[in-house]
Amino acid sequence: MIKHGILCKRILQHLKLKALKNKKLQLFGSGAYSGISRLCLAAFIICGLGVIQQLHAQETEVRGTVTDAADGLPLPGVNVTVLGTTTGTSTNPDGEYSLTVPSPEDTLVFSFVGYIAREIPVNGRNTINVALKSDVQELEDVVVIGYGTQREGEATGSISSVSQDEFNQGVMTSPEQLLQGRASGVQITPASGEPGAGMNIRIRGTSSVRSGNNPLIVVDGVPLAGGNTTPGGGDFGAGEQSARNPLSFLNPDDIESMSVLKDASASAIYGSRGSNGVILITTKSGQAGETGTFNFSASTSISSVRKKIDLVDPENYVELAEEAGADPSVLDFGSTTDWQDRIYRNALTQEYSLGYGGGNETTNYRLSMGYMDQEGLVESSGLERLTGRLNASHKLLDEKIQLSLNLVASRLNDTYAPVTRNAGFEGDLIGAALQANPTRPVFDENGDYTQSSDFRNPVAMLDYINDKANTTRLLASIGATYNIADWLTYNLDVSFDNSEAVRRTGIEPRLWFPDLGYDPETGRSNGRAVVDNLYNNSTVIEHTLNSEFSLSEEAMLDLLAGFSYQEFEDRGDWLQAEYFVTDEISLVDNVDGVNNDDNKAFTASSFRNVEELQSFFGRTTLNYDDRYLFNASFRMDGSTKFGENNKYGYFPSGSVGWRISEENFYTGSGLSSTLTNLKFRVGYGITGNQEYPGGASLARFEVQSDGSLVQVNNPNPDIQWEETKQLSAGIDFGINEGRINGSVDYFNKQTTNLIFLRNFAQPAAVESQWVNLDGTVLNTGLELSLDAYVIEKPAFSWQLQYNMSYIYNEVKDLGTYVNTGEIHGQGLSGAYAQRIAEDQPLFSFYMREFEGYDENGFAEYANSAALDFQGDPLPDYNLGLTNNFNFGRWSMSMFWSASLGFQVYNNTANAIFLKGNLRNGRNVTSEVAESAESSANFGEVSTRFLEDGDYLRLANLSIGYNFNIPDMAPVNRLRVSLTGQNLLLFTGYTGYDPEVNTDKSIDGVPSLGIDYTSYPRPRTVSLKVQLDI
Repeated sequence: MIKHGILCKRILQHLKLKALKNKKLQLFGSGAYSGISRLCLAAFIICGLGVIQQLHAQETEVRGTVTDAADGLPLPGVNVTVLGTTTGTSTNPDGEYSLTVPSPEDTLVFSFVGYIAREIPVNGRNTINVALKSDVQELEDVVVIGYGTQREGEATGSISSVSQDEFNQGVMTSPEQLLQGRASGVQITPASGEPGAGMNIRIRGTSSVRSGNNPLIVVDGVPLAGGNTTPGGGDFGAGEQSARNPLSFLNPDDIESMSVLKDASASAIYGSRGSNGVILITTKSGQAGETGTFNFSASTSISSVRKKIDLVDPENYVELAEEAGADPSVLDFGSTTDWQDRIYRNALTQEYSLGYGGGNETTNYRLSMGYMDQEGLVESSGLERLTGRLNASHKLLDEKIQLSLNLVASRLNDTYAPVTRNAGFEGDLIGAALQANPTRPVFDENGDYTQSSDFRNPVAMLDYINDKANTTRLLASIGATYNIADWLTYNLDVSFDNSEAVRRTGIEPRLWFPDLGYDPETGRSNGRAVVDNLYNNSTVIEHTLNSEFSLSEEAMLDLLAGFSYQEFEDRGDWLQAEYFVTDEISLVDNVDGVNNDDNKAFTASSFRNVEELQSFFGRTTLNYDDRYLFNASFRMDGSTKFGENNKYGYFPSGSVGWRISEENFYTGSGLSSTLTNLKFRVGYGITGNQEYPGGASLARFEVQSDGSLVQVNNPNPDIQWEETKQLSAGIDFGINEGRINGSVDYFNKQTTNLIFLRNFAQPAAVESQWVNLDGTVLNTGLELSLDAYVIEKPAFSWQLQYNMSYIYNEVKDLGTYVNTGEIHGQGLSGAYAQRIAEDQPLFSFYMREFEGYDENGFAEYANSAALDFQGDPLPDYNLGLTNNFNFGRWSMSMFWSASLGFQVYNNTANAIFLKGNLRNGRNVTSEVAESAESSANFGEVSTRFLEDGDYLRLANLSIGYNFNIPDMAPVNRLRVSLTGQNLLLFTGYTGYDPEVNTDKSIDGVPSLGIDYTSYPRPRTVSLKVQLDI
């Protein structure tokens, strides 16, 4: 058979000869030309068809399955590309692929994270099945550390890393929720169930009396300032509101992993900001060899109140109130109102995320957008978030230079209900609802809200208070890396963090609040509008040199040297207007619509703070033959917060590791066949804490109304950093070739130079002075982490993950005491529930011990009603248990969390649930109404309201299904999942939830473990669809 190419060649040669013989050719009508034309047309058709047939004959469709060489399980998501081209695909959830290759002589490249890539020639085959082997080296390159990454086997510090596959699922408004309960030694407690509520994060205990206790957060290498980015709410008669979570600007769906640096040897590289640990957040980026891929997800969630407080119902209220001494004719309004139902709702949340990313050998990129609209359980509360992110990098000049960009922009729209932290006995929204007379109607006969001097209508509060905030934040990081030599790299990073927030609060004159000057005769108050602006700016410039080279065949040395400069600027201005002449226009849009002629209608203030932090740092890492590991770091920080005598702090650390399983004597022993990995490590370091308001070393002045200046503080040029010294030792182990992996850690943390604001008794020349207290805060404990594959079969697998921590906390040699934990309620002005004192845990509860009631219904207290220490809010044990199941295309994950050995003070019960309140026309719980308490009994701060907070929670349950996608479909992955959050809670606590922390600080000294009319934590069910194209 003549090949098409040869046939075409012969036809063309024949045409050339015919043309030479015909000297005279005419454009039309020439028989010779017509013959040649017909022959040319035939030649074109024959040759064209031949080329098409030849090209079609060269294309080859290749199918196959990619599996794990170790266990034979299919590998989804493996990149399959034609070598030297951009043609490629990826395996489906069953590890299957189908790809059309241009030529049967091409070569396919199979690559997957954690596995050794393979290049396999097609050689005309239509089926190619591939088994990939694990790349142990690459699998260990997953630990993110300060200013770099490190093989897991080389780590000598205590680091917990949680990937996106291990994150909590469901409605997540901030990154910390992804991590909650997943890492040993890390306790994350939400302030409440409010959308965007603040989080208390404690890594290996609580260390500071007055300074910050939250860890440093680093996002893609950028250390965040850590302060509030939204204004808190002022007190208009119902208490103050805490600011919302500053990390809510991040879309949790953009996060790839989170690493927690727990001990000083790991966190000392961050020096003065590392004493509370460090959380490193790494966001998703495009991968080399990944063709452009779209990722889309959408979810809808329904949240509801897990539990309502058991209050006296309308049918029994009048009778029980009369038994308590009330006049039924005054209390019975003839209605039946469930006030909890009037303020709570079933809340809807919608979330959408869209990402597009890819890369090659020189360029990686990922662009994503996210939108969330979350309704709160309480009417008129919620959070709306819009985010956009771009991560990109590019190599040029033969990969000598690499440029990188990480950019995130977000817009947060917060809507607030009047739920506060320190309302008086009249209550905030929730307090008013809990104590509202259930026989009162919502509206009177005229259709107006029922309000009076002794009754706050919760529904009226929701209607007449308009409280919203808008926050815009931009976080950008630009980096340039220059490879000076194979062993030496220079890196420059410049980052900017800018946020602007405005909160506008309007309280209509129709709301009956005495603090707003309500006049019952006119039915109006003065009204109030507040505009509160907050601006935060942070700039970071960092230079680093990295060197990596071999000292010998066995020894590898890594060196890091760097300089960092960071500037923090906080500004704010605040305006309050009252005495409005009309409410026809929204008050916050009409702040000048006031009577300023007869009244002082305006109040305003502003502030600006600028601080700087300058640092030099370095690290040395030595790996000898993967057996002996050494790490040493040093950082010197200089801060404008401190005076000339102590402006600089010095923070060294060192750690060593011994991989005994790599020793010859061990590999030849019988133990090595079972205990396949064994490493010992120990570290010691010093870290600091500077998270307190600056200016302590300088004299500060206030401007008086006559223009004079009055000094308000006593400067302290000797104030210095809080200092934490930590010793840590641990064992990492692996059993049966990684079938079971785990670690055990011991730590001892001692914090000294405790920063504290000492207030002077008035009258005095000045108000206060920042000082370093004597004494030590001790945290010591044990941590255990386990990861076990109980069953590994092609059709079914079961993975079990467990973490546990035990922490002992004690204050030593303080020489004084500090009261905190403010308690609110009628007659409780100046009351407190906690005391920081030596030989006690931080924030220990200090109060009378309640023993019951005497025969007259009055409370009896032990030890002649003397105050004493009665427990503490710090859990002794924190536990987390995860079970992951995979069966065919189905998967299920179940996460339980528990905390044991701590107490919660129920300030809600102390303020509201007293027999005397029932007598006075307010509501109480059924238990109190039927108790032996006298209506004349006073609710002292006592163990009557101190409850065990121990709990076991089914925190997260997720069931998902991966659909079988046809080979020719454009969709690579389609997954549907159903997730439940906070489904079950086993606890003896009588409030909404024991995992709560209302801010009850006194003079800036924080509190812990107090519950006061807190926003309930919801039970949530979510349906989510994920699509990869």
